Amino acid sequence: MHDQSPPSIGEPAPDFIARSTKGQFQLSALRGRWTIFFSHPADFTPVCSTEFVALARRREAFAALDCQLVGLSVDSLYAHIAWARALENLFDVTIDFPVIEDPTMAIGRAYGMIRADATDSMAMRTTFFIDPAGIIRATTCYPHNVGRSADEMLRLLRALQRVDGSDRLVPEGWEPGRPVLLPPDDQPGDAADWFCRFEADN
Repeated sequence: MHDQSPPSIGEPAPDFIARSTKGQFQLSALRGRWTIFFSHPADFTPVCSTEFVALARRREAFAALDCQLVGLSVDSLYAHIAWARALENLFDVTIDFPVIEDPTMAIGRAYGMIRADATDSMAMRTTFFIDPAGIIRATTCYPHNVGRSADEMLRLLRALQRVDGSDRLVPEGWEPGRPVLLPPDDQPGDAADWFCRFEADN
């Protein structure tokens, strides 16, 4: 990888090859399914530990949506393995998604998770939602001292899949089975709700 502007929504996710807790990993090998690529500042930290446990406990829900979770940290592969084992023993979970090592912060910089001139990874708590074609469809960024919500990650994934290839929109807080939104009417006429029309989701 080389220095470049951080990727944005609608752009291809930069490919990379790196070591992971599941062996050599290449992002483009996941084409054909959804991917949630998320970073964290360091192993053996409190907030990150709670995130990993929550994601591990919801692994079947992500798998049901044909989504692969992929973690990233600047720490070494050996630290990743030791941390995963500690979490499994402490919380009775299975960390079965790959965790990538990024000791040089090259991947974090390529994704704009940290500034090019950063000397540490404190800002790395970013999530990229990548579609089966390898295109970034959504991103979230949290500070190092606030944890992400695994339930919100699932909700956002479901929402992205619902609108994929459709002209329908999803409203605030949408969950499967709730009404969706129609695009604004090009010829509103006398309809008061021309700009905000709901439709039952089948």
